[in-house]
Amino acid sequence: MQNKQIQHIDIDESSEDQRIDNFLFKTFKDVPKNHIFKIIRNGEVRVNKKRVKTLYKLKINDVVRIPPIEFIEKKEKKPSDNFKPHIIYEDEWLLVVNKPSGLAVHGGSGIDFGLIEHMRHIKPEYKFLELVHRIDKNTSGVIVIAKKRSALRSMQELFRNKKIKKNYLVAVKGNWDSKKKEVSLRLEKKQTSEGHHVNVVEDPLRGKLSKSIFYLVKQMQKQSLLSAQIITGRTHQIRVQLAFLGFPVLGDDKYGDFALNKKLQSSGLKRMFLHAHKLSFFHPFTEEKVELTADLPIELRKFFDE
Repeated sequence: MQNKQIQHIDIDESSEDQRIDNFLFKTFKDVPKNHIFKIIRNGEVRVNKKRVKTLYKLKINDVVRIPPIEFIEKKEKKPSDNFKPHIIYEDEWLLVVNKPSGLAVHGGSGIDFGLIEHMRHIKPEYKFLELVHRIDKNTSGVIVIAKKRSALRSMQELFRNKKIKKNYLVAVKGNWDSKKKEVSLRLEKKQTSEGHHVNVVEDPLRGKLSKSIFYLVKQMQKQSLLSAQIITGRTHQIRVQLAFLGFPVLGDDKYGDFALNKKLQSSGLKRMFLHAHKLSFFHPFTEEKVELTADLPIELRKFFDE
């Protein structure tokens, strides 16, 4: 790719508050990052005719000057044109999808494309699309995407301040012993060669407090279907709490009952039975109550209906 002319880009709301280096990484995806850093350090990139550092955050109406750029364009993989998201809600600020199990929310760590890359590919008319929150790759259900930076900030603030009610449907091994159970445990997250692994600890200096409320929905033989309301949002929170209590999530390949999982696969359950079912909150711009529900996928419905 060759850009032999100086470019001037006017900054609008979609790029407000982005660091200049991150803005250039997104604008010139094929340009090596070290080259981007170099042209910023050398003063070839200017904002409002002034030199800036890589940490500079863009403001609305800034004018970014970009020098001529020459580099060899690599053949870039692109997300599939055939991706068909299950959109459950959309307005001027938000786009909400029922994410399937097996699809990461974003690319990285050997994953070319996640949900957000697919959405940007099939919705090129949207200048801004960013994940408001995340769920695990093997968890299905509600994912909120912001269509404006102001929406991203407002929704993330609601999450931080625990103003969003989050409910999951989860199936576990064993007969759940109460209609309602509140669980508070300290969780310690460690990075391993296979990714994050979370343990229950007692030391408050090592572990962060996690809180959930579990409700019994249905029992079937030696398995139970629960509704889980999470108060905090720790990594693998539901899975670790339930495993610690002796009720591992069905199909969980990290904290579950591996022998049982093999039997379940032969019975048709080939994924983890954990689904982000509902989110409810007061809309940060309309102030109306929003209740988002992602239907249980057919493979999970079949398992408990049989």
